[in-house]
Amino acid sequence: MRKSIKRYELVAAALRSNIVSGRLEAGLVLLEGPIASLMKTSRAPVQAALRILEEEKLIRRFGGRGYLVGRPGTSVAPVRRDIGKLGLRIPNEIDAALQNRGLWEVVYEEVESAVAACLIFGEFRIIESELGDYYGVSRTVVRDVLGRLHERGIIAKTSSSHWIVGPLTAESVRERFQVRRLLEPEALRLAGDRIDLERIAQLLERERTRDPAKQGAADWMQLERDLMEFCIFRAPNQHLVELIRHNQMPLAAASRALTKLGLPEDEIAVSEYLMLFELIAARAIDAAAIYLSNHLTALAEKNLARLKIVAVIGEAQIGVPYLTLRESD
Repeated sequence: MRKSIKRYELVAAALRSNIVSGRLEAGLVLLEGPIASLMKTSRAPVQAALRILEEEKLIRRFGGRGYLVGRPGTSVAPVRRDIGKLGLRIPNEIDAALQNRGLWEVVYEEVESAVAACLIFGEFRIIESELGDYYGVSRTVVRDVLGRLHERGIIAKTSSSHWIVGPLTAESVRERFQVRRLLEPEALRLAGDRIDLERIAQLLERERTRDPAKQGAADWMQLERDLMEFCIFRAPNQHLVELIRHNQMPLAAASRALTKLGLPEDEIAVSEYLMLFELIAARAIDAAAIYLSNHLTALAEKNLARLKIVAVIGEAQIGVPYLTLRESD
């Protein structure tokens, strides 16, 4: 089977060709948001693409936000221009691939989210025809989406060729947190000087001035996302980042589903994440990695305790027609 080209590789290729040709001039400031808008993608692939170009020494970090076009050690003044008005040339094959994957990725992200949200409620079957009708896409797109979910271990296939989802059991929660403890502290160490210390300083200042009465469930979940974006996903190993991202996804979705059901959240996690950010801001990365490992150990037990409550809640309202509670084949 032909290897699928990842979206961040397409973005990197498009930027690379314009840097080499000189259309992206030395000193130009590259920012994630404008590039994402131009390429019609989310910020995550752009972040990965910029890290690749940095490793290739085509761009570099500087004192401000974003990256500068140019090799490390060169002295140029930052140039800030609207990248959308520079008339960049994107090779036809890259542009076509970006557009084709645009539809595929939008559908994938929505299906992945719906699938993850139902994991805590039992075992479900995915009906291919219903999925295609719901999103108005071809059978080919449906099979591509389901194939990728299968590759990532999010869904499985029965002996009768039915696609099934879940359940997220106590055992699988323990296993996923074990993976988190093995991978995330190491990714934090690898991230090193790639960590966005400026954003962390802003985050800490924001939290110091926040009204304590307004801190709660939403805050700790946002802090966990901030930890991923500003620190862990900055690790210079995309395979490791992808493993972490997809291992964590069902756990994050389950937490959101439980919150919607009215279960109490772990407000202590807010102070724990802030302590972790304080260590990172002080560049005590090894100490932060150890603290993160201990935090994940405690978080696993708290998640298991919340999961037990699901058994007495009853059947969930999934909200999409292509997911049905599975009957035995």
